[in-house]
Amino acid sequence: MQVTPTRLPEVLLVEPRVASDARGFFMESWNQRDFDAALGTSVGFVQDNHSRSSRGVLRGLHYQLTRPQAKLVRVASGRVFDVAVDVRQSSPRRGQWVGVELSADNRRQLWVPAGFAHGFLVLSEQADVLYKASDYYDPSDERILAWDDPHVGIAWPLHEIGGRPTLSAKDQVAPRWEAAQLYPW
Repeated sequence: MQVTPTRLPEVLLVEPRVASDARGFFMESWNQRDFDAALGTSVGFVQDNHSRSSRGVLRGLHYQLTRPQAKLVRVASGRVFDVAVDVRQSSPRRGQWVGVELSADNRRQLWVPAGFAHGFLVLSEQADVLYKASDYYDPSDERILAWDDPHVGIAWPLHEIGGRPTLSAKDQVAPRWEAAQLYPW
C-alpha cells in the first residue's frame, strides 16, 4: 500500500497494491495492520457504508460535530470527485479543501480524518461509493456545509455533469461557512 499526503497533510491518498493478470485483479482493500502502520496510530472502524448514486448527484459536505467520523472512501464502480474540507476551528488550514478523483479503475482511496467535512460528486453514469467510518452515524449530530460555499471555494468539475448537481433536500438548505458549526478543536 502506498500512502501519499495531499495538500492538506492529514488527508491521505491510499493506493493499495494490485495484482493483475489476464483473469482480472486482486487487491486488499483494507488491512488493519498496514493501515495503522501507515498512519502511525490505530483506527477502529465500526461501520461500513455503501452509496449508489447517478451522474450529477452531489452528496455533502457532511460531518458529525461531537462524534466525528474518520472515513476511508473508495469507489467500487464508476467515478467520483471526492472532497474533504478542514472544519477544525483551531486548524491553520481551516476552510481549505482537497479533491481527488476516485474510481473503480484507479482503485485509489481517500483517508478523511475526523475534523473534516466530506462530500462527493458522481461523474460517471452511476457510482458505488464504499466507506468505512470510525464512529456510528448519528443523525442528531450531523452537520452540513453548503457544497458551493464561496468561502471554501471548491472547484467542483461541474462541466463533466453538464451543469448544477442534484442535491438532497437537506443539502439544498445547508448553511454557509459563516453559520456552520465547526469542530471546537
